[in-house]
Amino acid sequence: MSFTKKNALRVCAALLLGLGTMAINSFGQPTYTRPTTASPTPKPYVQDIQVQPTTKPTTTNPTTSATPLVNTIASVSPAYPVLNDVAIPGYSGILVETLDGKTIVDSYSNYAFNPASNVKVATAYAVLKSFGPDYRFQTSIWTDGQIDQNTRTLNGNLYISGRDPMFNLEHGVNVAYELNKLGVSTITGDLVVTDNFAMNYNMSPVSSGNNLLTVMDAGRRNAAAVKAWQNYLYNSGKSGSISLIPSVSFGGSVYVQPMPSNVRQLFTHESAPLREIVKVTLCYSNNFLAERLGDMIGGPSAVARTVTLGATIPPQEFLLQTSSGLGINRVTPKAMMKLLRALRVELARWKMSFADIMPVAGIDKGTLEGRFDSDFARGSVVGKTGTLGNTDAGVSALSGEIGTRGGTLLFVIFNQKGSVPRFRAFQNNYVSLIQGQFGGAAPVVYSPVALDVRLANTRILYPDGRARIN
Repeated sequence: MSFTKKNALRVCAALLLGLGTMAINSFGQPTYTRPTTASPTPKPYVQDIQVQPTTKPTTTNPTTSATPLVNTIASVSPAYPVLNDVAIPGYSGILVETLDGKTIVDSYSNYAFNPASNVKVATAYAVLKSFGPDYRFQTSIWTDGQIDQNTRTLNGNLYISGRDPMFNLEHGVNVAYELNKLGVSTITGDLVVTDNFAMNYNMSPVSSGNNLLTVMDAGRRNAAAVKAWQNYLYNSGKSGSISLIPSVSFGGSVYVQPMPSNVRQLFTHESAPLREIVKVTLCYSNNFLAERLGDMIGGPSAVARTVTLGATIPPQEFLLQTSSGLGINRVTPKAMMKLLRALRVELARWKMSFADIMPVAGIDKGTLEGRFDSDFARGSVVGKTGTLGNTDAGVSALSGEIGTRGGTLLFVIFNQKGSVPRFRAFQNNYVSLIQGQFGGAAPVVYSPVALDVRLANTRILYPDGRARIN
């Protein structure tokens, strides 16, 4: 684009915006207000990327300052002219850095954008920091009755307590299987669940309880539950060791109430480790799981607080309304970069990397399965996508790490107010362009494991402390 055309486009964009700059001071739609102090030219609709020089930073651990009211990026001599000439669609912020903190690209990184499902990275960081990657969610099974081994009947009620976000159809069948092993095929009383019980991505404890009652009874079990159980047996390596069809029928109904004091524990179902649940959550960008995980530590405000404290981020740069990224959230690219660095440190404590919890492009199932999947690029990008079709007039985000022959880079791309397909195309092309400037794509170190196999790593724990992988 020529100098004349570029300036003309900026003038048109400025007129359309009323010659104002973007300021997002609340959770409402972005507003554009004229700053009260002198500032650079208002942010154009089509932006030039500002590329920083590769001179050695003054410190080994550079830090970013708090976001100013108006972003100021000095004019520099670009080290990578190809990157400098690219125009970004929509309202966008980009930040690319080396692992040691050198800035490669910085374009409006102090502005707040809607990060969409990149919020899930914050939720992942918060729960991993709070519980640790090996934490397992427990669903405990209780009764107030006695088992008659002669008639294989539990004379009493069955109680279920737990808040496992991944408790699904196959796990309901598994509960029936364990009860069968204890000598129970019929329960005379009711199925009682606590108000935090959820099953098969359903937040309603009533619906979840009814679903569990149906799934446990082979005579009422639907095809989806049968298939889920068969897949579980295959993925857990138990296809040849379990031949019976689990089944438990109830004489009563489903109720939601607190756990009474006159019950005894039969056994506890434990989920797959938290690291596996987080991996699935980020690969599929599952909103239900993200919200449930966020609720475990107190919801969006607790997630934001954990992130801002752990990553040393000014609170005004990380404002969340949801734990999943739905709706209106506001994060600056610089804050997101700090989160990525804090997450790397947290994962390193457990000898883990981004690839252990985020999708690896072109390899893992989910949102990055069909992106960066050429023979040259497959496995070289590990990141989190974000998409909102209507909110903030269209949002697309991508952040994580880029593998290149010249080393690993961390990156954040927030695109807002425009066509989501166009934003994705830009992200794909721009990341590839960056890799080209560093010698080409290079795959990250990663040993892929199917997501269903990861989730099949559940186990049963008995009251006497005996644990059995299940």
